[in-house]
Amino acid sequence: MPNQVEEFNAYRAKMNDKILVDNNKIIKRIFNLDTNAFQAGALDAKTKELLGLVASTVLRCDDCIKYHLESSYKKGLKKEEVVEALGIATLVGGTIVIPHLRRAYEFWDALEQQG
Repeated sequence: MPNQVEEFNAYRAKMNDKILVDNNKIIKRIFNLDTNAFQAGALDAKTKELLGLVASTVLRCDDCIKYHLESSYKKGLKKEEVVEALGIATLVGGTIVIPHLRRAYEFWDALEQQG
């Protein structure tokens, strides 16, 4: 039985393939821009992932939060670093982001269990 991380990634891959098959230039460029924006530059890739996580939390996008959590995990960020960033997101976003914070903790636990 697939776990939460596998289900998220399978759905994301399936739908991205479906979207990209239409070969829409604007959508393809946005996807490409998103990919390139998180590459190391003046800021390292880990910092950019944390920025993405904070913005996604403040904007209350659960799919985006999961994406940035998994990217952070794969880049070797520690839970303490992620939790600190989520604390900033909660401060900036206010109590309305607390449900997203709960789901973020749940997804991070799933990432750690997956190993």
